[in-house]
Order: sequence, then C-alpha cells, then structure tokens
Amino acid sequence: MTRAGPALVAAIFCLAAAPVDTPGPSYTAQGNLCFPASYRDWTFLSSGIDMRYSARPAMSGGAHVFDNVFVQPWAVAAFRHTGHWPEGTMLVLENRGGTGTGSINRHGVFQTGDVMGLEVHVHDSAHLPGGWGFFSFAGNAPAPVTPRGAACYACHQAHGAVDTTFVQFYPTLGPIAKALGTYRSTSPLSGK
Repeated sequence: MTRAGPALVAAIFCLAAAPVDTPGPSYTAQGNLCFPASYRDWTFLSSGIDMRYSARPAMSGGAHVFDNVFVQPWAVAAFRHTGHWPEGTMLVLENRGGTGTGSINRHGVFQTGDVMGLEVHVHDSAHLPGGWGFFSFAGNAPAPVTPRGAACYACHQAHGAVDTTFVQFYPTLGPIAKALGTYRSTSPLSGK
C-alpha cells in the first residue's frame, strides 16, 4: 500500500469539506484555497484574447491566449444590486490556448481545450489581509495565497474599476457600477 501525498490528502479534504456548489471559498487547514471545481457552471462575465497589462512583447509563433472570467451566480446578483462584490466572491480567470487552424475556420481565432492557467481572485476579509487575495492553481490541488508583495495586488489596487477588480473589462457590469456610483473611472485602464 502506498501513502498518499500531501496534495492528494488536501484535495480529498476539500472534496469532503465542501459541497460542489458551496457559496464561498473553502480552505485547507493550512489556508490553501480549495479548487472551485464547478466554476464552469458559474456566470460567465467576459473573455479577452491576448490581453496583457505591461509593455512586454506580444507572443511569438502565432500563439494566442484567451482569458475567460467566471463568478458565482449569487455574487454577480449581489453586484447588480449594490455595485460591489460581496464577501465570499470568487472571480476565476481561466487561461486557454487559442488557434486559428482547425475544422472549417479560415479566419479568426478560437479557443482550444488547453487550459494554460487558472487564477482565483477571492474577497474574504475574515481570511485575507486587505480583504482580497489571489490564488494560482496548478491542476486541481489546493493553492496557497499569492504573497501580498506580488505585483498583481498593486496593479489591481491602482487600476481596478470596482473593489480592486477589473470590472472595466466586464461589459455587462461596467454600466451597472457606473449607474450605482461605484465605478472608479480615474484608472487609465478604466475605459471611461
């Protein structure tokens, strides 16, 4: 009989500790975020292609990346009423490969099945200093919080249109936040 590794034990704990449709984040005893397995059933907010926030060069060799954003249905419902994200919100950024070659496509780019990365932006003041945290997943093993000194925190603080989130890229929510007076348009990324 072989012994289970720590990642497997933590993943089993996450499955046993929280139902698939849990309303908010679940953590291991070490504070790692459990993988939100049902995120593809959540509300789809937007998709971007080849987005980057710095002056780094574009990808070479014709490789493309799609950024798909999902959030729990109850969180987006609350946002529509208040213009703010409620406690327990998890915004999932799924990165998928893109290609222009395949099937009958002659022009344009479509998403492939390759998930290239998955990050979760969590609003949880009880567990995260500053109320928000980022978690990057490698597979579906629980993920530790990204350290507070990482560039993503400063960027989201400086450029997030609402609650350190990039609502400026969510076309159905930007107008709601503007109407409710929660949209911060001073950001150079805000799109006015």
